[in-house]
Formats: sequence, C-alpha cells, structure tokens
Amino acid sequence: MYVPSHFVADKGAINELLSNPGAANLVTSTEDGLLATLLPFVYDPEVGDHGALLGHFARNNAQWRLPALGESLVIIQHPDAYISPSWYPSKAEHGRVVPTWNYTTAHVYGRLVIHDDPAWVEGLVRRLTALHEAESAKPWTVDDAPAAFIAGQLRAIVGVELVIARVEAKRKLSQNRPAADVDGVIAGLRAKGDLDSAGDVERAQQELGRRS
Repeated sequence: MYVPSHFVADKGAINELLSNPGAANLVTSTEDGLLATLLPFVYDPEVGDHGALLGHFARNNAQWRLPALGESLVIIQHPDAYISPSWYPSKAEHGRVVPTWNYTTAHVYGRLVIHDDPAWVEGLVRRLTALHEAESAKPWTVDDAPAAFIAGQLRAIVGVELVIARVEAKRKLSQNRPAADVDGVIAGLRAKGDLDSAGDVERAQQELGRRS
C-alpha cells in the first residue's frame, strides 16, 4: 500500500480499524486464481502475536474449500468520500486545487485457518451478534430463535480465521490541507449529509492539535 507520511495510521488508529472491521473483503490466492468474498468479521486480540480476524463463509461458497497459497488478505475500509475543491477557501485565493478522495483503510495480511466446527462457528456467531446488537434498545440474541432453527443455520456456514502477520493502514483525511480548507471539507461533507466522513476528518484534525 502506498502511504505518504501525511496519511500514516498510528497504532491507535490501526487498533480502531481492527476492533471495528464491519464487513471486509477476504482475498485469497488459490490454484483457481484470486478469490474474494465480503464477510463480517470480529477481532480477537488474544490470538497469536497480532490477533486474528474471525468470520464465516456460506458453506456453498467454494473459496473456503480451496487452499490459500501463501498469505491471505483482508481489506478493511471505513467511510470514504469525494472531496470537492469548491469546498476549499484556497480555491478563491489561487485556484491551484483539484478534487480528491478521503478514506480510511487497512490491508491485513496473515495465515488463513478454516473452522468446520459447529461449536466454534456458534461461538463466533454469538460474538458477532453481540458486537452489532450492542447499541440496540432491544438486542437480539441467538437464544431468541428456536434451537433447531439455529442448528440448521450453523450447518450452512463455515468459520474462517485470519491469524494476523502484519497490517498496512492509511488514513487519508485531508491532513495535508491548510486548516481553513479542512474546515471547508468538514462543512461540505456535513452539508451533503455525510456525517461519518465529516467526523473522521474532525478526529484527524484533533490528533494534529488543530481543533479542540
């Protein structure tokens, strides 16, 4: 991954990305070529030296059956947004501005382990459910559904674990722009209703000490 110095993600930002991976693309190199699937993941920091990302495939997905050749890759991406040069005050000053794109992403490399084990998969499903139901006023749990139904659902999926070897991460959030331009970016993103991207830019500026 190309990461200019302005956009290097520190350990705290990397941990945040891993702790909230959402759904991410798992890419494996196989004898049939490159394969990729978007999967929900949860981070387990206790596995190995760098933790692991845990998820599950549909059993009918052929990717889990084909051995990965070498390292596998999970691509995590948080909110991204088009940035218009019309939001920059510097446009009126000198006009030397162009469009760009803001984003936060991590490339997570490691060894892939398949878990075709109902107990392991059930534990994963419970962890994923608890993670994503945490903010609900009435959280759904696996035990809300009939046990026989859940057993059937678990038989239809296969667990997957990426034991992390290394992480390359990038936060491109207008850190290279003057403070006035950044304020324009935040205002522009808010005006179009992209509050998540605006919040990411604000947090990046707080880390630089530009905003209180």
